[in-house]
Amino acid sequence: MDTLSFRTVSTRKEDVQREWFIIDATNLVVGRGASRMAHILRGKHKPSFTAHTDCGDNIIVINAEKVRFTGKKMDQKEYLTYTGYPGGQRQRTPRQHLAKNPAYIIESAVRGMLPKTKLGRAMFKKLFVYTGAEHPHQAQKPTVLDLTDQL
Repeated sequence: MDTLSFRTVSTRKEDVQREWFIIDATNLVVGRGASRMAHILRGKHKPSFTAHTDCGDNIIVINAEKVRFTGKKMDQKEYLTYTGYPGGQRQRTPRQHLAKNPAYIIESAVRGMLPKTKLGRAMFKKLFVYTGAEHPHQAQKPTVLDLTDQL
């Protein structure tokens, strides 16, 4: 038995090959789609995944205003923020966020599924969320990724 064939390979950040994926969020369930996006941003879909290296890919999300929630979450779920002042806790429903900033819904869902470290913040920077079908990343030649059939 050749013991050298069982050597563990640890990917360095210089060796990472990044791809660009584009996801259409039309009729995408937020939590299910966000978990798949976090999986890709971390790089867990690659055989060369290394936990201490940012080896994930870039994701472009279009049509963020067309996401959907299951059940009654559109009116009952609450996003909480705090201003830092006494009595400064603010709450909004997803319906209110869709009216003002639809990208926030996807961003907060994906951010919550990434590590809460420097590495997680670096992974989050590779997520680009846009309302509407236009995006400025045509030069990267993104591959279309359909998450609705995988979930």
